[in-house]
Amino acid sequence: MFENYFRKDIDWAGKTLTLETGKVARQADGAVMARLGDTIVLCTVVGARSVKPGQDFFPLTVNYQEKAFAAGKIPGGFFKREGRPSESETLISRLIDRPIRPLFPEGFRNEVQVIATVLSHDMENSPDIVAMVGCSAALTISGIPFFGPVGAARVGLIEGAFVLNPTLEQMKTSKLDLVLAGTAEGVLMVESEASELSEDDMLGAVTFGHKGFQPVIEGIIELAERAAKEPWDLPEESAETAALKKKLAELGSASIGEAYKETQKLLRQKKVGEAKKAILAQLSPEEAEAAKGLLKELEADVVRNAILDTGIRIDGRDTKTVRPIVAEVGVLPRSHGSALFTRGETQAFCVATLGTGQDEQIIDQLAGEYRENFMLHYNFPPYSVNETGRMGSPGRREIGHGKLAWRAIKRLLPEKTVFPYTMRVVSEITESNGSSSMATVCGTSLSLMDAGVPLKRPCAGIAMGLIKEEKGFAVLSDILGDEDHLGDMDFKVAGTEEGITSLQMDIKITSITPDIMKIALEQAKGGRMHILGEMAKGLSGARSDVAGNAPKVTIINVPKDKIRDVIGTGGKVIRDIVETTGTKIDIEDDGTIKIAATSPEATQAAIDRIRGITAEPEIGTIYNGTVVKTADFGAFVNFLGAKDGLVHISELSNERVNRTTDIVKQGDKVKVKVLGFDDRGKVKLSMRVVDQSTGADITEQVGARRPREEGEGGEREPRGDREPRGERRERRPRRDFD
Repeated sequence: MFENYFRKDIDWAGKTLTLETGKVARQADGAVMARLGDTIVLCTVVGARSVKPGQDFFPLTVNYQEKAFAAGKIPGGFFKREGRPSESETLISRLIDRPIRPLFPEGFRNEVQVIATVLSHDMENSPDIVAMVGCSAALTISGIPFFGPVGAARVGLIEGAFVLNPTLEQMKTSKLDLVLAGTAEGVLMVESEASELSEDDMLGAVTFGHKGFQPVIEGIIELAERAAKEPWDLPEESAETAALKKKLAELGSASIGEAYKETQKLLRQKKVGEAKKAILAQLSPEEAEAAKGLLKELEADVVRNAILDTGIRIDGRDTKTVRPIVAEVGVLPRSHGSALFTRGETQAFCVATLGTGQDEQIIDQLAGEYRENFMLHYNFPPYSVNETGRMGSPGRREIGHGKLAWRAIKRLLPEKTVFPYTMRVVSEITESNGSSSMATVCGTSLSLMDAGVPLKRPCAGIAMGLIKEEKGFAVLSDILGDEDHLGDMDFKVAGTEEGITSLQMDIKITSITPDIMKIALEQAKGGRMHILGEMAKGLSGARSDVAGNAPKVTIINVPKDKIRDVIGTGGKVIRDIVETTGTKIDIEDDGTIKIAATSPEATQAAIDRIRGITAEPEIGTIYNGTVVKTADFGAFVNFLGAKDGLVHISELSNERVNRTTDIVKQGDKVKVKVLGFDDRGKVKLSMRVVDQSTGADITEQVGARRPREEGEGGEREPRGDREPRGERRERRPRRDFD
């Protein structure tokens, strides 16, 4: 039945990677079931056979999706089915997209859709790498024009050694989480999070990973030799198009080159637009329509050649100079921490907010649920680039840029035991002309330090670019938006003065050499050190304390067996403490209690309540209490939180007491001393040995007295051999009044 079924097993770093095709999803142009361990991902590719009229771009869509059944789960929520893509699914979709996009032929405009579906997750092998490999294999056998295949791998750094495709458990102790993809010739994409590693370590990890995925590329080629479909015809450039390109260069190279000498972004865009209109006006209507898509190529040629020939960039800088920087902190009076970071015409307004454990984000993934106490949300409104546009939920770009900045900062944050706060940073991009994600890294670092978060060290980021032609190449520091669009590389590096914390690289050409990458890393280091110096002019380290309007978190510990007493039945006790003291309280399973409040008085009130519940009465200690009930034999007093004890009637006063209510009434505030415990563990208290006005212990002044047991009645016990008072007293004769 499955006549075109093919399977390829690849020995990959001690594990078996299996690629199967021809059995599932046979109507797709390409379909591969990729398996590593018991993690299985179905990858499919479909391409449109014709180009939509007027289409002037390549419509590639990549969708990575995780099915709950892959981990033996039922989705949460009311509908009980998978909904919109999670942040993780969006990020992995971008991981797959970035290395395959530059490998489609120039001028290819047919719509292509790539879908990767996780069918099984063994909780050991991450499905993102499996999906990247499977999608590469599906494209390679589909017949769609694709200059692959692409290999991919994850690299960890564990106990000083690089590890290829470490398990999820191994990654918990890794100092590096680096995902890379590329061809046999070189690397196309890198995404990483690191613990302040050196440039040599990062380059070594990339080289190790590139070598590590070569068996995968060879395996995909072998599968394609058996299972690939007939290749589509490649789009060819017509003689008319070639002639029109030559004509455009003759008509417009000079005017476009002059327009690009304008250093101010908006004015430059205006002048470039005017130059294009002047060029089109010299063409016939048919030529003008065909030329619209070719003018972008002319712009690229003019800008790229000018940089290679002169070493001078669009805004007049050389290849290594960073744009002017202004770093300001404390710009918002009511926020916990704020920073306005401006670099040239790129500006990030970053605001930090501190919360408690109740504000942590609960993340539910196939591998399990966990809580995150650091969130970074990046927003890119249309006004930042002088445009109108859609406003709504964050798109893939916003999620991706926010996650990149999050990775750069994450490993610099203090441990929860040192700084028990939940931290959220919002980065509003108020101006953009390239490298807004790296401006977010700088602004986030400043805003967190302004909020009093003790970062290990300040963190800065810089975006590098590349212009590469046959006659040479140039690595550009702190690229502009136009240099990003017209260049060959977007290489972002973030870190501290000690090392790199995050690296992201996207190559728009087939590959780059290790030598170019090394130059980019060293040049980025110099730029990063310069930026850190400029940031220090605004704030060089974390403030000594959190902002006055931020919650102050105090940590106390109680015995584990007392946790239920603090919580109370159905949470009644803890809710009452929170409501009456105005605090937020988090209770952990090990007995750690975090109390957050904006005033010391509220914190102390909550601590007193909790200590009162968990503390044990000590014999001989004097406590403040409240009479909660009176009886013939004495008064019950609430003290030490929820503790109750009995003051026998004989211990109410040194004078004879006929009725309990002669001395105390319900609701009275009294001072009591713990005398001991009865055989049932109930606390025995005394008021008579405590000075009720000062709280002093006056036991020696009044002498010792045996306390009455509960239920003995109200009369005093006879002392010594003395007869009862009623028998010693002579009876008076009855008087008759008649």
